Amino acid sequence: MPKKHRHLGEILYRAGMVPKEPLLAAIKESKSTKRRLGELLVEKKLIGEETLIKALAKQHGLKYVDLDKFLVPHNVTEMVSEDMMRRFNVLPLGMDNGKLKVAISDPMDLELIDTLRLRLNKDIDCHLGNAEKIRQKIEESFEEVSDAESDELKHSIDATAAELSEAGHEFQAEAFLFQQRGGQDDGPIVKLANLIIDNAYFMRASDIHVEPMADRVRVRYRVDGVCLEKDNIPKNMQAPLVTRFKILAGMDIAEKRLPQDGRIKREIDGKDIDFRVSSLPGYHGPSIVLRILRPDAVNIGIKSLGFESDDYERFQRIIKRPNGIFLVTGPTGSGKTTTLYAALQELNRPDKKIITAEDPVEYNFTGMNQCQIREEIDLTFDKILRSMLRQAPNIILIGEIRDGIVADIAIQAALTGHLVFSTLHTNDAVSAITRLIDMGVKPFLVASSIQAIMAQRLIRVICDGCKTMDKNPEPHYLDLLKIPSSDVKKRGVFKGQGCSKCQGTGYKGRIGIFEMLEMNNEIRELAFSRAPAVDLRKAAVASGMRTLMEDGKLKIFNGITTPEEVARIAQSGDVEV
Repeated sequence: MPKKHRHLGEILYRAGMVPKEPLLAAIKESKSTKRRLGELLVEKKLIGEETLIKALAKQHGLKYVDLDKFLVPHNVTEMVSEDMMRRFNVLPLGMDNGKLKVAISDPMDLELIDTLRLRLNKDIDCHLGNAEKIRQKIEESFEEVSDAESDELKHSIDATAAELSEAGHEFQAEAFLFQQRGGQDDGPIVKLANLIIDNAYFMRASDIHVEPMADRVRVRYRVDGVCLEKDNIPKNMQAPLVTRFKILAGMDIAEKRLPQDGRIKREIDGKDIDFRVSSLPGYHGPSIVLRILRPDAVNIGIKSLGFESDDYERFQRIIKRPNGIFLVTGPTGSGKTTTLYAALQELNRPDKKIITAEDPVEYNFTGMNQCQIREEIDLTFDKILRSMLRQAPNIILIGEIRDGIVADIAIQAALTGHLVFSTLHTNDAVSAITRLIDMGVKPFLVASSIQAIMAQRLIRVICDGCKTMDKNPEPHYLDLLKIPSSDVKKRGVFKGQGCSKCQGTGYKGRIGIFEMLEMNNEIRELAFSRAPAVDLRKAAVASGMRTLMEDGKLKIFNGITTPEEVARIAQSGDVEV
């Protein structure tokens, strides 16, 4: 090739391909941005791509090849190996007088031409062609593999996958397809991710846990508060599966060192279901957890929460008071938010203004003004609360009282005529009083502002499909719950044997057990004097508060749950498992 070349712009201008002024502007931009002139001209649609290739061929003394009119030789792999063609994007055009004619796409890549000469030990005659068309012709040259063999192999693979799926191993079926296709096909990964999500929904799971381990990826579903291991996924599917979930959740797939959060919206069974997704870096790779947000989960109504008749009447009376604070306490996942939403829906009327401050807003309700906490822009609970008080609400929901500042604002709101609902992380009802005082709230404000505190837990319900009398209940759990054997013989205890409806667990669904503390003069005086939790608890029980354990025992004898379940959940001062 000649060492001196005419300028590309000169070639195009002399051929009448580009007007002078736009060409000069493009040349100036090319110099300032250090981009190739040809790329700029194509980008600005001043010339077509084939026109550029012809001009480049003329500039570098090469021949132009129109690949649309070119037929790939049958012996293409005899001239250049498949690996070299794909790696260097070169297409053999044939032999001519001992020279190998090849189509290349970059005339400036002199290293490529030297490499071809060295690797093939032939003289090379370079022709210039369209890069994308070269790739297409390379693919065409390898499409002549026997269709019959390909179809037979595909049929065998699909048949094996179908057998695995029919045997109940859906995850393994997708893993088999992925492995047989060399891990290059996204189809099984997409299908597997969808399968994991759909299975969780139809199993009534609240969470999906995708957990990388040393030699596998474990998938667990949290159903009725208990994790059930569904299946294991081969380790080689970990990266594409995690990437798929990150893409669906709108996360940065390149970020592997920091935790990330996202959301997935998916239509299942004709319903729009939201998934809150969390990615946490781990030793064996990022763990992915999807929290399933079901629209019907918070629309169950107060009667379906699990209240005994007397507690139900007290709850209805308390939430309809004009002012004061109603606290719901319990650990994460104990159903506090569901209870508060049920109360708000009962009170959600056109004559009431309801404002909520939540982190995050998981469910949207018509008729309520819901505010999302955004720590990244300093939109915190206390700032939203101060602003919402100027909106003249009747009822306020605070997602969680996390510190003394939020507690003080909530109490001031209650004392100025607002009804305030909120949650607190304590093990029982009376501990909420001492917790607020420990936060720095003055005892007289706690005593005067709180109307009631309710601790709650969620217990699993015995499956109706396999419910049977338990003739020999475990004595250990009866002792823990202080249930005498005479009561068992007299009233009876039930259990679930396990069936297909309940995934073999013996339980299906959950309801609450409650401990409702309604403030009275004696308890207010004890709070004011900073009495210890033990004294507060004695006074509360004396005033008619039923403890979590006692409420659980009622549900045992009503045939709703089992002694084992109540002993597992009601781990207050009454029970130690």
